[in-house]
Amino acid sequence: MDSDLQRYLDDLVTAARDVLGAELAGAYAAGSVGLDAYQVGRSDVDVALVSAGPLSRAAKRALVARLRHEALPCPARGLELVAYRRAVAASGTPEPGFEVELNTGATMPFRCTLDPADRPAADGRFWYGLDRSILHQSGLPLLGPPAGEVFADLAPADLRRLLVEALSWWLALPTPPDDRPAPGAEDAVLGACRSLVRHRDGVWLAKVAAGKRLIDGGDTSEVVRQAIAARHGGPPPTGGQAHDFQRRVRDEIAGA
Repeated sequence: MDSDLQRYLDDLVTAARDVLGAELAGAYAAGSVGLDAYQVGRSDVDVALVSAGPLSRAAKRALVARLRHEALPCPARGLELVAYRRAVAASGTPEPGFEVELNTGATMPFRCTLDPADRPAADGRFWYGLDRSILHQSGLPLLGPPAGEVFADLAPADLRRLLVEALSWWLALPTPPDDRPAPGAEDAVLGACRSLVRHRDGVWLAKVAAGKRLIDGGDTSEVVRQAIAARHGGPPPTGGQAHDFQRRVRDEIAGA
């Protein structure tokens, strides 16, 4: 692991323990760190905390105050942190179910949500169940028992529904109206690749690895190759290309 990232995660766990004390039951790196695909200068840092029970509003605010970028500078683009009660992590629920959500970083828009009911529906409520599914498979323990013992996976029907919701959310995002390369379209395409691999093969992979698996498996879609090349400085796909691929993936997962 990158040394700056390792120090940051160590300091984050220490700060969380200072705030929560014995209530802190676990801390896990998720996302690109858990999937062994962290890229310095590009990746976010995703962390899930697990508390023994529900957190008071004062504890939530104290946690945010200690972990936000201004108090604990994040070496990546930003930190995406979610805290869950142990019972929620073990439930396999598709609902958000979090105690507190914090997005913070030098180049990341700040977000602090202390109750799932306050999460705007337009921002998507599918993220959390999918993230906990990834944690179940690949969460990296920073504190506590193995992630697979703490986070339950989703039921197949719930997984399919959340994958379809996620793809529909991405499809609803605005894209340039012409055939010019659309910045960010590569992430939309590769995110769809990851969803398709999870649906077909039952495994979560990093986005680029998922795209390569589809290509190795005979997928001839040029947009996947272009999206992978864009991660290395090439032009991204157009919005139309990305949408066509996302619709195809959504239709397959939905069973259409």
